[in-house]
Amino acid sequence: MGAKRHLALLPGLKAETIEWPVPFADGIPVVLALRGRRVVMLASGDPFWFGAGTSVAKHLEPEEWVAHPAPSTFALIAARLGWPLERTTCLGLHAALLTDIRPHLAPGQRIIALLRDGAAAQQLATRIFALGFGASHLTVCEAVGGPRERLRKMNAHSYDLDDVAHPVALAIEVEGDGRVLTRASGLPDDLFAHDGQITKRPVRALALSALAPRPGELLWDIGAGSGSIGIEWMLTHPTCRAIGIEADPARAERAETNAGVLGVGGLRIVRGTAPEALAGLPLPQAVFIGGGVTEQLLTHLWDILPEGTRVVAHAVTIESEALFAVWQEKAGGTLLRIELAEAAPLGRKRGWKASYPVVQWSVTR
Repeated sequence: MGAKRHLALLPGLKAETIEWPVPFADGIPVVLALRGRRVVMLASGDPFWFGAGTSVAKHLEPEEWVAHPAPSTFALIAARLGWPLERTTCLGLHAALLTDIRPHLAPGQRIIALLRDGAAAQQLATRIFALGFGASHLTVCEAVGGPRERLRKMNAHSYDLDDVAHPVALAIEVEGDGRVLTRASGLPDDLFAHDGQITKRPVRALALSALAPRPGELLWDIGAGSGSIGIEWMLTHPTCRAIGIEADPARAERAETNAGVLGVGGLRIVRGTAPEALAGLPLPQAVFIGGGVTEQLLTHLWDILPEGTRVVAHAVTIESEALFAVWQEKAGGTLLRIELAEAAPLGRKRGWKASYPVVQWSVTR
């Protein structure tokens, strides 16, 4: 059982053959229905590196299958180009959003990206150019390792191919003067579209430091606003996930747009008000409350969150500060008052313009 192109590489087979359907997920119940029979599943290269192996193996017992990996597309392309694979970013954009490349674009970086088809290669080149990295050197890699293998080189700004055939990958040597996303917490505010409902950069950096994201963890961002906290949480590691809860439809849509633009399209936005909107969501390892904190919300969180969950909440009103003081007394944690001022024109000179102070309560459930 395999894709049409895989079966075509093995003419004259006497065994029964089944063409894997499109979309890929439709083929999983077909192969599972063959349990108990001797079945060979054909896949490209290493099936456990952005391949089909994981999607199938998770439905089977360990003794039911054995894999025979071959060099992956990444290994083959690195071998063609002489790139050190351990210092090359490898992305599976064939099953993800092309915008996910955004955090990896920095001059001098090398990227190999698997793509759906030739149209996706053109779209990715266009996106790289639009982000200010048009000088990037591209190698369009078709059917690497097979009889149709073809590699063609060009710059992102001059991409003009209309005959690229699947399977395809794009090898990218990033160059240009586009804006690079820093890996430090606290991205500039102007990277996010917002209506003023945004945790400002210095305060956001302090919040993320207190939230302390770790690989594989899930964050609830309650009162997501522009989505900035959830987005930066996800940017810390590819396996970090976030769910934003936002009652305002326009802000919810804006948060989703921001996530796509900044390369974390997997950010999930739930439209609604906490605590009601939290029903049925997978439990997180960390929670951020950016505003609108209430006694009801905190009580609900303490009822449902497992021990060890990190909670960080911000308040700008006296009433919310008083609530934090009560809860810090009974639940522990630390209270931090953040007072910021920026230089601003004052007549013909400059003075300090203070922002509303923010009180941060950080606690582990």
